[in-house]
Amino acid sequence: MTDLDQIRDRLKQLKLTAMAAQLEAVMTEARSNNHDALHSFRLLCDLEIESRWKNGVNRRLLQSRLPDRPTIDQFDFAHHHSRQEQKNAILSLVNLGFLSQKMDIILVGNPGTGKSMLAKTIATAACHHNRKVLFATAADIVNQLAAAEADSSLDKKLQLYQTPELLVCDELGYLPLGALGSNLLFQVFSKRHKQGSTIVTTNLAFAEWGKVFDSTTIAAAVADRLVFNSEVIILGGPSYRRKIKQ
Repeated sequence: MTDLDQIRDRLKQLKLTAMAAQLEAVMTEARSNNHDALHSFRLLCDLEIESRWKNGVNRRLLQSRLPDRPTIDQFDFAHHHSRQEQKNAILSLVNLGFLSQKMDIILVGNPGTGKSMLAKTIATAACHHNRKVLFATAADIVNQLAAAEADSSLDKKLQLYQTPELLVCDELGYLPLGALGSNLLFQVFSKRHKQGSTIVTTNLAFAEWGKVFDSTTIAAAVADRLVFNSEVIILGGPSYRRKIKQ
């Protein structure tokens, strides 16, 4: 076994897999260009860091449960003037400054106006910055928590929705939540308040949330927590999906 093989094996034992994989190429390049040992070692370290970052991003994307991963260049700002008027605010959200401020984002609009796509775009950008993200519909969250309560694992399941730096709660308002669902979703928002950022997409104005939650009291409590430190984007116009289909 050569010295190079022995070093490669030691790197693998240390779980420095990128350094091990690139060792021979870096050493060959060093001999060709008369680079010193420090230069080669620094290059190997950079390759390992880059590899771990990419692996981390891929892991975040898988953990996020995003059904698709749109990017901001796919968001048609010309579709409706509401998009054009709020373009700077939308681009600012994609830059993710709101995460450090633990701000919430509420995207309001009729079906097809781009709420979910924009939420997924922001979530995808967060994953690419190696931030912990989770995407779920409001109905999925309630169903998961209701099942957890039935088998006495509610606290553990609530932790799943509490820990991400960014939680996307999609499609709030399409289905009534009932008494149990309202209580469970309130717990999610309450536990995340000031602890992490939440994006909510909804087809209803705040004044209509009483139609979704079991009581106006819970609706008001949820809205109060979300609006406390938030950016509200209202998207108008006809359905973009229908426009594309036509």
